Amino acid sequence: MKSEGLIGFIGLGNMGRHMAANLAKAGHALVAFDAAGTAERAPPGAQVAASTDEVASRAETVFLSLPDGAASASVAQEIAGAEGRLTACVVDTSTIGVEAACRIAQSLAAAGVEYIDAPVSGGVAGAAAATISTMFAGSAQSFERLFPALKAMSKNPFHVGTQPGQGQAMKLANNFLSGLAMAGTSEAVCFGLSQGLEMKTMLDVLNVSTGRNTATSDKFPNRVVTDTYDAGFLSALYMKDLRLYMQGVQAARTPEDIATACLGVWSRFVDASPGADFTEIYRFIRDSSSGAS
Repeated sequence: MKSEGLIGFIGLGNMGRHMAANLAKAGHALVAFDAAGTAERAPPGAQVAASTDEVASRAETVFLSLPDGAASASVAQEIAGAEGRLTACVVDTSTIGVEAACRIAQSLAAAGVEYIDAPVSGGVAGAAAATISTMFAGSAQSFERLFPALKAMSKNPFHVGTQPGQGQAMKLANNFLSGLAMAGTSEAVCFGLSQGLEMKTMLDVLNVSTGRNTATSDKFPNRVVTDTYDAGFLSALYMKDLRLYMQGVQAARTPEDIATACLGVWSRFVDASPGADFTEIYRFIRDSSSGAS
């Protein structure tokens, strides 16, 4: 079963272009737009729009894949005010934080447009392979209606809640744990190496023991041991997510001791290497004279 009608897709960057391509491969008709240039980024078979307004006038459902909350808010405002608007539902796959998602949902609701908070996780490789997870916060009816499109882009679409911001909360909690695992594993590996253990041996043991995590099972074997450091997720982008997590934690007044320590390590790394891959924090921790302290 395919979603009926033309689907809009705005934002064809590192993640968005792959997600849009997977929608098209699954047989969904698309109209796409990217402010940085659409024709060269749109997947084969997709119709190319000249503006956000054009997408909004042609597609009842529009997916967004944008860099931050300011971009999502700006595009949402354009959609809401588009002349001859057909769009009645916006599905935002961007990571923008709880507060921004709630604010955008309110502004679109005032214009009669449903906002779905649906960030994704899995990186560029996951977006290309359609193995990403989607954390969908919206009504059960909307989840069912949009499921064919979600499944085309995402191996694991989860209905995490009904309120805007709940998708963001799930995504930010996930990314906090991912970065914590990467930094913590880096420290643990450095300790093991100092005791004469081999990294491969450590990973073999950890991955069948209680210390197993996404860094030991994926990032280290595939990006660190190989010396490629090519997860495709910039450290500066991770810092954006970690700061959004901290904002949410502080607003909710939930515990933050471990997150604060994690933020300190990542802040020092990003200050030193803002263009580095996420996985290069291992080299930073390894080469730091004071470790991660």
